[in-house]
Amino acid sequence: MPTSCRASPAACRARQFLHAASNDRLNALYELALRTGLRKGELLGLHWEDLDLDGGTASIHRSLQRTPTGGLTILHTKTRASERRIALPTECVNSLKSHQERQQEERGAAGTGWTDNGPVFTTPTGRPLDPANLTRGRPCRCGTRHDPTDALLGTPLNPATYDYTGAVLFNAHAGALWARFAIYLRREIAVRLGLTQKAARAVLRISFAKVAEYQKRGLVHFHAVIRLDGPDGNTTPPPPSVTVTVLTDAIRAAALRVRVAVASDAIGERELTWGKQLDVREIAAFGTDTELTDQAVAAYVAKYATKSADASGTLDHALFCRPCQGRGATLLPHGTPLPCTACDGTGQARPLPRLAVARHVRQMIRTCWDLGSLPEFTGLKLRKWAHMLGFRGHFSTKSRSYSTTLGALRDARRTWRSEQARAHAALPHLDPTTTLVVGRWDYLGSGYSSGAALLAAGVWHRKELERQFAAEGGC
Repeated sequence: MPTSCRASPAACRARQFLHAASNDRLNALYELALRTGLRKGELLGLHWEDLDLDGGTASIHRSLQRTPTGGLTILHTKTRASERRIALPTECVNSLKSHQERQQEERGAAGTGWTDNGPVFTTPTGRPLDPANLTRGRPCRCGTRHDPTDALLGTPLNPATYDYTGAVLFNAHAGALWARFAIYLRREIAVRLGLTQKAARAVLRISFAKVAEYQKRGLVHFHAVIRLDGPDGNTTPPPPSVTVTVLTDAIRAAALRVRVAVASDAIGERELTWGKQLDVREIAAFGTDTELTDQAVAAYVAKYATKSADASGTLDHALFCRPCQGRGATLLPHGTPLPCTACDGTGQARPLPRLAVARHVRQMIRTCWDLGSLPEFTGLKLRKWAHMLGFRGHFSTKSRSYSTTLGALRDARRTWRSEQARAHAALPHLDPTTTLVVGRWDYLGSGYSSGAALLAAGVWHRKELERQFAAEGGC
């Protein structure tokens, strides 16, 4: 790629972008967008019947848009003047021919799973592309279009003014934000149905499953599936008056109401809220002609089972010193603090400057450590969860009534594995009603007895004195 260009800076950036995207499956779309100026909806609304590749022209008379009721829908252009025939540059014609060949290969690979509606630009299974997905790779505010693997992605433009304290506190209170959202959601639905909250609970039940994902910048956000059931759960439908529109409006209103106040003498008063990026979509049943089906959502959610905080560049293990639990000192039996020799009183299993992480991640970890020393943030356990950048929730949670419990799944798997092992060993099947009990255990307690605890404390005290004596240069 040339390092200099005599054309305008915009033309140089466009040429560099097309060069970088030459192997992308949507390279023809990028060519059309940059060389013809077609709108996003017009590009995605193009059908093969609109193109004359031999004559080098394209007819523009429809657009793909997402509507509140119909989802992705092919519409006419906004005005009759927008209907036009344009000439295609040679580069676009060549890209479209290559794209057509690639689409035929994808059609053959998809087999019966291919959806044949005729669009030029589709997903690998023939479904229409969502216009919102094309704007996710927009240029950075610094003026550079970064490669997806660029280490600068997710780092602040000006680290000196970046609100690291706010970022850590948001992660630490993400669970509280969701809990308040769930409360407000029930209230908003009741208001829209003209019912009290008690009456609403008698006719419907709100269930959800959500997963947490770390952004490149180290902040968490949630992907949630929210479902309305009848009063007895998913075996009964909700009232007919509870529509998708009611749920969508209630979600948007509840998200705007959520507030979590944080007060501290060290950082002052802060108010934590959700961000502006709220995307609410209806999930259709499998087999319907829509992009977002329950099977697609299940696959989308399942991929987060293998993701963790290290996807944002941080660590997968705790950073606090185990012997002193991150306090930097241990307490003798009579209450006197003794500096921890394992961490030299820092409370860190490894000094923060020596962590093999990016500067931005290290600063977030350091912020967790500093805030964790404040008494008002003791309950957040920021030092214990510094490797998670302050977030201490599980990646996947659900309401009790959403589906089966994890305990039931474990019991089913345990039974299946037992039957599998029994069949492999050719053992006879045992009747559960005639199980032979050969022993019985009763729980008596845990830990030391009173006398044993006193002896253990004496041994521990002697060992600590020996370690301190050795650290001070004794022999």
